[in-house]
Amino acid sequence: MTPASPPLHIFVVENHEDTLKYLRMYLETLGHTVASATSMADALQKIPGQKVDLLLSDIGLPDGSGWELLEQLPSASGLFAVAMSGFGMNADRARSRAAGYRHHLIKPFMPDELDSILAEASALRPSATEQT
Repeated sequence: MTPASPPLHIFVVENHEDTLKYLRMYLETLGHTVASATSMADALQKIPGQKVDLLLSDIGLPDGSGWELLEQLPSASGLFAVAMSGFGMNADRARSRAAGYRHHLIKPFMPDELDSILAEASALRPSATEQT
């Protein structure tokens, strides 16, 4: 476990209870702040009021898809978004990129895959002076 520095504000959209629980635990152990939603509707309601450095979203949600989520999210432009899915065909990855996701993690993924994405998101995040 290598913590990304500085800690990120991460929003996770995941409807599988155990996946959300352990992903949140892992991210918080690394020092990140984690908010979450279990559906597209819940995410669309919560994300606009949150500081989000990184969005991790499952593609298969009970009320839509992670691809639809990015299309409907007003603040999606420029958002560092990562898709998570059990589907990893080239067409799935291409659709994730077209929707605006920077990466498409195939479940189950290894912590080092997530760690490298966290480091990338941290490096690309505007500095504190640029955010003020």
